[in-house]
Amino acid sequence: MSMIKGIAASNGVAIAKAYKLETPDLSFETKKVEDVASEIKRLEAALDISKLELEKIKENARKTLGDEHAEIFSAHLLVLSDPELITPIEDKIKNESVNAEAALHDTATMFINMFKAMDNEYMRERAADIQDVTKRVMAHLLQVSFPDPALIDEQVVIIAEDLTPSDTAQLNKQFVKGFATNIGGRTSHSAIMARSLEIPAIVGTKTITEDVKEGDILIVDGIDGDVIINPTVEEIALYEKKQDNFAKQKQIWAKLKDEPTVSSDGTHVELVANIGTPDDVQGILNNGGEGVGLYRTEFLYMGNSDFPTEDQQFEAYKSVLEQMGDKPVVVRTLDIGGDKELSYLDLPHEMNPFLGFRAIRLCLERDDIFRTQLRALLRASAYGNLKIMFPMIATLNEFREAKALLLEEKANLVNDGVSVSDDIEVGIMVEIPSTAVIARQFAKEVDFFSIGTNDLIQYTMAADRMNERVSYLYQPYHPAILNLVNNVIEAAHAEGKWAGMCGEMAGDPIAIPILLGLGLDEFSMSATSILPARTQIKDLSKAEMASYKEELLSMSTADEVEAFIREKTNQ
Repeated sequence: MSMIKGIAASNGVAIAKAYKLETPDLSFETKKVEDVASEIKRLEAALDISKLELEKIKENARKTLGDEHAEIFSAHLLVLSDPELITPIEDKIKNESVNAEAALHDTATMFINMFKAMDNEYMRERAADIQDVTKRVMAHLLQVSFPDPALIDEQVVIIAEDLTPSDTAQLNKQFVKGFATNIGGRTSHSAIMARSLEIPAIVGTKTITEDVKEGDILIVDGIDGDVIINPTVEEIALYEKKQDNFAKQKQIWAKLKDEPTVSSDGTHVELVANIGTPDDVQGILNNGGEGVGLYRTEFLYMGNSDFPTEDQQFEAYKSVLEQMGDKPVVVRTLDIGGDKELSYLDLPHEMNPFLGFRAIRLCLERDDIFRTQLRALLRASAYGNLKIMFPMIATLNEFREAKALLLEEKANLVNDGVSVSDDIEVGIMVEIPSTAVIARQFAKEVDFFSIGTNDLIQYTMAADRMNERVSYLYQPYHPAILNLVNNVIEAAHAEGKWAGMCGEMAGDPIAIPILLGLGLDEFSMSATSILPARTQIKDLSKAEMASYKEELLSMSTADEVEAFIREKTNQ
């Protein structure tokens, strides 16, 4: 028996034999070809069969994971049809008379290296997409079988360097009991999909593919982040008990599905969920969510060849509002730029797009795009409890300008006889430190705050959370972050407004007691985190957590904060 430590990415315990998901040997020889036309036909045939496979994978992902995850494969299909990638491959075959394998490899490698070198998370993800897709095409050119996780028909734990989106979308949770990878973090595609599938997962082990042989018996402990290789009978019994306890824990959580979220001393807070598409609403309702805390509208724009129309947006927003009934739905207006780009929107190349022309900055300059979205939201407001928030607000003038456009479009619709709600709260995401610092001034004008900790932390700590060399600085419990969060909550309450949080921190078991004590009103998280969080809050005293506030805010390090909370809450 040996144990490997990794990052716990999805809760639960799996016990099964190892299935090593390895890319086949895609080595080839570069050859000169005489019949260039037939070589291009070989390439086209490999592209066509790859497209057919990806269409099937996309449909499977839509059924098992929902629209948001299926859209990853729309991006993959776009890669296979992108003349900027395909034309250079064909040109290389024609101009250099080389075989399709060599032309594909050289061209794809050039693009992959170019994207990997960019200081932009979105572009680095595009490198992974090109790599994933071109491996599939190469396998068809070489006529070797490409790994097909959908064909797994016995209980296994998958072991891999990483799981690509197309791998993860094919997993059948009836047979795939869990997985462990060498690389990745809690926010990687594979980790997010594992949580959607509710299968245990551990990522970032570094050496799992070297340490495990095909057929080894494995225990994947997605609760504590351990992989045990070839455990003893006693260890299997121990982890089977842990598995049973987790299953019982899920049953306890399920009993709280229709209960309000109330602390042990009677304070009610709202547990709501982050979503990307109308299809995600069912997950909220199944998990007892009290509303939508963040509807990321950019998924309406991504994976398309053009901007969604006003009517298309209206139907999507109306669908979410109707499904949620009288529960609140906080919709974030378009947050494009930074790590999210649109193929049909020509944005300038920027040295640092995270600090550049994005989100509300783009919308205020391109108010034609913004007004279309605002009109669609206003029309949908008649069908539920809509709240609108603007992202990436750095100054009061930005908020005032955005709200003025909203009110202008509302007046236009009312003049045209369109029904619009008179009770729409308008707030902002607090993700820029300057906004958190002067939250008292903002609180006089906004209806609510929603703290976006993913960006707030990386901006405050000056550390790109996707950069592994500085990822240690991504510290949610750092006293600087806690003081900013506290400042926002106090500012909201001083003006009789509410404060929520929609970053990863809101569902973090260590952060939840701290946030309860600071007085956070609304916690927005992934739907599957709602019931565990409700169970945790039910056993916490708001007054006790609040009594630790000054001590926590005056601590010096994130480690001190974490150790203190673990001790006080027996975690």
